Amino acid sequence: MGKGVKATVIGSVFAVMVGGAGYGAYNIVSALGDDGGGSGAGGSASVKTGPPSKDEIKEASAKFFAAWEKGQAATAATYTNNNAAAEPLLTAYGEDAHIKGVKITPGAASGATIPFTVKATVSYEGKSEPLAYESKLTVVRGKTTGRALVDWQPSVVHPQLQKGDTLVTGEAVDPPIEAVDRNGVVLTKAKYPSLGPILDELRAKYGDTAGGIPGIELSIRHQAEGAADTSLLTLAEGKAGKLRTTLSASAQAAAETAVKKYAESSVVAVKPSTGEVLAVANHREDAFNAAFLGKLAPGSTMKILSSATLIDNKITSMNGPAPCPNEAVWQSQTFHNLKGMAPNEKATLSDSFARSCNTAFVKYADEVKVDSLTKEAEDHFGLGRDNWKTGIPSFDGSVPASGGPDTAANLIGQGQVQMSPLNMASVTATAMTGRFRQPIIVSPKLDDRELATAEGLSASTVAQLRAMMNRTATSGTAAGVMSGLGGSIGAKTGSAEVDGQSKSNSWFTGYRNDIAAAAMTQDGGHGIDAAGPIVAAVLRTGG
Repeated sequence: MGKGVKATVIGSVFAVMVGGAGYGAYNIVSALGDDGGGSGAGGSASVKTGPPSKDEIKEASAKFFAAWEKGQAATAATYTNNNAAAEPLLTAYGEDAHIKGVKITPGAASGATIPFTVKATVSYEGKSEPLAYESKLTVVRGKTTGRALVDWQPSVVHPQLQKGDTLVTGEAVDPPIEAVDRNGVVLTKAKYPSLGPILDELRAKYGDTAGGIPGIELSIRHQAEGAADTSLLTLAEGKAGKLRTTLSASAQAAAETAVKKYAESSVVAVKPSTGEVLAVANHREDAFNAAFLGKLAPGSTMKILSSATLIDNKITSMNGPAPCPNEAVWQSQTFHNLKGMAPNEKATLSDSFARSCNTAFVKYADEVKVDSLTKEAEDHFGLGRDNWKTGIPSFDGSVPASGGPDTAANLIGQGQVQMSPLNMASVTATAMTGRFRQPIIVSPKLDDRELATAEGLSASTVAQLRAMMNRTATSGTAAGVMSGLGGSIGAKTGSAEVDGQSKSNSWFTGYRNDIAAAAMTQDGGHGIDAAGPIVAAVLRTGG
């Protein structure tokens, strides 16, 4: 998800992205039946084809808007290409969400897409509040009827709605919280927008514990089991209970600013001496917490863990051999380095790590057992056991014992290896201190949860990893990004080729004194192009 890696054959070696909407997912138009079920679906002598005309787009959207404004859910649904999915949500909009007096104002069309604003009133048990937001829709040609129809997506009704979601107004499921950082600074969605989903999860889990009282709210109820509601509007204030987090307001502010510069980016910072999460930020259209839940190949940032595997299994050492040829073949799969990288047959592991030479690691695939990397990840770095309890939902990383070409690909962070920025920040913290401290965002004392443990690393392995990461940060591939950062520093760059993407995913992880951070930017290029500047910005805060 190493730097510049590109195998000759693209297949199982490359990671398939999974996660939330937009995180390796794709939209499938589910209109397989009657294209909306409205009149004109059958018996037509000729069916129109091709893109809808300007007039058709205007007419179809106008009919849909008019029916929606009148609360005629069944009629509005017939103007979409998925009547069965559209009608329940449009019905819930008026009945369960108690949204009335809807006024829709369309904007100027851009091709077949029309932006629009919605103004309405939410009324429930004598409480009323105005509601206003923006959304958009696209008009398409019905596949069987040839009619111009609204391409149905839940986001048409509200931009934060996803498949399976619905809208409800009533007493909130969970009491509100006043989340504060490690120093008592209040953390709000308004000031720290990317904390929104995280604050929702914290509220769902700790709202009762914090001692709050529920209010009346308009919320999105998500389909996924256990997913926290997303509050959209408060009609009657409840009483918020105070919840202390491990976050640092200064680090969080820097993280939020940094990810905004790159689309589809996520970053996590942790305190290596404690495992406390200092910052978590995402800049994504789908609001998915990819920082904690993303599952993507980490590219050459994985070479931290791979180097530890080589060292701990006495295959080589920091100053031991790790030749870097132009290419390396493993079970008919050919691997290359970053374009323009000069070969070095006399390279040490430190040399190849600092330059992010892929072939040096691939060449050792013969000496690494199928499960060596898996055992290193589980036993020493605490990854892949599905037992992290951070305080909110998170992914623990996955380093499966893969045979075939993936044995080599896993060593350079491709193949079947999957990580999140949280996982890689933890890997860096473990490499830096020698101890695995499971990341947490709230104290385990709140709910007596048992944290994951692992053996950690020997003093010798830590010394070698830190020396190699420091070299990478001061004179290797990360030097330009880490320039100007004082104190004890180290880093590793990474990029991961993903089948179907024009650019690789950008990865970067690094540490400075008692803060370790990792970032990922989908379709961001090399590690230094996007993820690197994000991490450096967070490290500058010092936590």
